[in-house]
This record gives sequence, structure tokens and C-alpha cells, in this order.
Amino acid sequence: MLGIPTATQVLVIGGGPGGSTAATLLAREGFAVTLLEQSFFPRYHIGESLLPSILQIMDLLGAREKMERYGFQRKQGAYLHWGREQWGLNFGELAGEHTYAFQVIRSEFDQMLLEHAASQEVKVFQGVEVRGLTFDGDRPRRAQWRQKAVRASSQDSNNHHDPGDHPSNGASGAASGEIAFDFVIDASGRSGLLATRYLRNRRYHTVFQNIAIWSYYKNADRLATGRAGDIAVGSVPNGWLWAIPLHDDTMSVGLVIHKDALAAKKPLSQGEILAQAIDEAPLIRRILRDAEQVDGIHTETDYSYTSERFSGPGYFMVGDAACFLDPLLSSGVHLATFSAMLAAASIITLTRDEISEEEAATYYEKSYRQAYLRFLVFLSAFYDKSRGKESYFLEAQRLTQQDVDVQNLNAAFLKLITGLKDLSDARSDAHHLVLEEMSKRIDQNLSFRKDKEALAALEGEELAAARANARFFSSVEGLFALNEEDAIDGLYVTTTPGLRLARVQVLQPAGAAL
Repeated sequence: MLGIPTATQVLVIGGGPGGSTAATLLAREGFAVTLLEQSFFPRYHIGESLLPSILQIMDLLGAREKMERYGFQRKQGAYLHWGREQWGLNFGELAGEHTYAFQVIRSEFDQMLLEHAASQEVKVFQGVEVRGLTFDGDRPRRAQWRQKAVRASSQDSNNHHDPGDHPSNGASGAASGEIAFDFVIDASGRSGLLATRYLRNRRYHTVFQNIAIWSYYKNADRLATGRAGDIAVGSVPNGWLWAIPLHDDTMSVGLVIHKDALAAKKPLSQGEILAQAIDEAPLIRRILRDAEQVDGIHTETDYSYTSERFSGPGYFMVGDAACFLDPLLSSGVHLATFSAMLAAASIITLTRDEISEEEAATYYEKSYRQAYLRFLVFLSAFYDKSRGKESYFLEAQRLTQQDVDVQNLNAAFLKLITGLKDLSDARSDAHHLVLEEMSKRIDQNLSFRKDKEALAALEGEELAAARANARFFSSVEGLFALNEEDAIDGLYVTTTPGLRLARVQVLQPAGAAL
């Protein structure tokens, strides 16, 4: 037997970054947490480029030192060749204390987080699939699990390009059982146990219907962007390419292309389509000029979706289990760990009777959806930049009424955009108004970043404008929930003295009755 308990306070389904983060944060606050992961780590995963917000998450997890000393490729920014524009982006150059992130081999990064969770008293079980949930009304109460048989022969666990599972614990054969819980965190990734099997509330976007095709290369020019750790991004007709340098001297290179454009390229193979796109992107072509492909072709499709609801009685859906967009802005791990922090803070606070369960679920719902929608608008506006009128993205990648509710859009940007009026009075034009504002901010950001010498010489009103622009994008790409001024319904996340939700303190006017 595996020793899986028959009951736990919190059950976490999935051991990726979202699941490991939520489990660790809860365990560090004294909760009994059981995590069931159906794979054996290390296991292959795409999503290798991280944002600077990962540093704050690592601090909360008590894993910053592990991250720093592991040896992952440090990432200080990006270099983009988008349409007619080329520019370098340095983290923190406009404002902000987080000036770097990391490029990671996900099999190693995810295993590091899972092992850290176990070190924090999380009961971690790998090779265990959650087969179903039992509900009490609308509230999930028990999970049925089954141990996967361990393969007799182990493959090289250091091969981060191998998509197979690797045994890491447990005995061969199979076992099954049931576990009761007070709360469940669904971090099951794209499979989305709650969303796809029970709630049936996942919607695929009518925009961003893209397909990713990628492989790995050695002997790439890691200095073609001017700095070894930068991610390189190059646009091509109807899509774009990434080139991510990894610490094992390989380069992850992939194409994101709309499914209709991909279909039009048949009978070319996916490998031929990737090679053709590389040849069409001068920056990526230069990086791979003397490189050798050392892996096969990988693909992902239908990965842009959202759930109509992210939380409910006794459950929280984090990371890809709730929603996913597009890899352009490196939002995958960010949203997974950010939502994990929100879920953990919500559970901690409601179990201490400081807020109601309904308040906790509502706060989580609104906070995670705001983070997701800000990325969605940023992505949509960015896709429209520097592209010709004939570009598919110019219209097809715009937000639609079916993808984004006006009320949610208004909530996501009302505090962020100074002077933004209630969009409910402009329903027919609301999406355009927000996209237009985001486009202006992108143009301003690009203008500041293009000339590094001019940026360094800014002072007075121009310096204030650059910092204001940086704060805007920090509210898109950062952990905005940690700021009292960004409170939602009077609640925000605080980390002192411990992780929890706090209420904004309303100052009583002088002389007011107590």
C-alpha cells in the first residue's frame, strides 16, 4: 500500500507548479495537505520561460535559495523582432525591484517544486490518478484514486525532452482507494478534472485558435540577442517563434501559428513548417544558423480556453485547470503560481472564520479572472502591433463578446486605467476601448525601451511617465493582489504575519463614534 490517508484537510490534485505551490503554502501554515500526482516526476512539460514574479513566489515558498543555486539559465529580459520593430526588453529598467527571472527545463523545475513541497510536510504521492469525485450537493467531498503500475524499466530521468513518465517511488502493481477532504484544489492541468468532467464549464476561445510546433537545438548562437539568457521572439505571417536558451546548452525553439494557416500549408510536415517559419524570421534564423536539431517535433493544440467559474463550494481550480491563453507572454507558470497563492490565502482565511466561504470563493474568482483578463487584453493588443492590414491577427485576434463579458472586463481594468468609465454604458464598443488603451500603453512602453541612452537620461515628467507605465504592466504581469490599493471587495493578500486575506482598514473620521 502507498499509505495514502483516508482523510485530509486539503487535497491537491496535480503536482505541477500550481499544485506544488498551493500545497506548500498551506502546509507552511499548518494545514494537513495531501497531493496526488498521476505522473512520475521528472516528467516532460513545455512552458520554459518564466517571469520575474517567480522570485516573489519562491520567497513565499521558502525555496528562493534552491532556485538560485540550481543552475537554471538566468533571464534578464527579452529581445523581440515583431513586424517592423526590433527592441530589447530588460526587466526592471523602467521601474521595479525584480530585474531577472529564469529559463527552466520544466521537468527539473517542476520536480524541484514537488520535492520542496514534500520537505514542507506535504504528503506527496506520485503515480496516483484521481479517477473521480463524490459530491455532497455542489460540494466535492471525496476522491477515488488508483495507483498507476510502475514500469519495470526506467528511462534516463535526466532527458528533459522525453515526454514519458519516470518512476520515482512506490511499488509495482496497482492499488485503489478513497480519500475524504474539506477542500480540494484542482491543479490537474489541461485535463481539468472539475471543469471537463463535472462542471463542464470550459469554453475554447474563438480567438487565439493556435497550434504550437517546437523542437530543441544545440550549438545555437546564445548571444545573437546581445545577452545569453534572453528569450528571443520573432514574428512571421500568421504567427510567431520563440527561442529559449536552457542551462543544458540546448535551445527550445517553437512556432505558434493559427490552425487555419497551418492547414493551408499541407502537405508540408510539421517539421517542414517549423523549418520554413525559422527561415522566414531573420532573428531566429540567425540564432540557429550553425545549430543542430537534437530532438523530435512536439505539438500542442486547442490550448486557449477558460472556465466559466474558477471556484465554488469547497473547491478552487488553479493554473491550466481553470484557464490558459497563449505562450507569447510567458503567462502559464505565472498564472498557475499566482492562482495557487490566491487559493491558499483564501482557504487559510476562511478556516480561521475571518471571512465567509462565499467571500473567499468570490474573492478568488474575481482576483484570478482579473489577472487572466489583463493578460488576455495584453495578448490581443500585442498581436495587433506592427502587423499589416492583410494580417489575420488584425481582426481575428480581437476580443469578442463571446470570449469576454463586459462586466468582468470593466472590473479588470477599472482601477488599472485612470479615468476609465463604467463600460456598461458602452457595451457595443467596450472591448475596443480597453484594447485601444492597452495598445497605447504598449506603444509608450516600446518608445521608452527602444533608446537605452535616452531612457537612462529621463528626468522630471518623462521619468514619472516611464515609471507609471511600468506600474501599469506590473499590474498585468506581477502579483497585484499583494497591494492594498488593488483590493477587491475590500480584500487583498498579505504575507505578514502569515499568508492570508486581509481587509482594507477604513479610517474613522475624527470625532466619529466608536
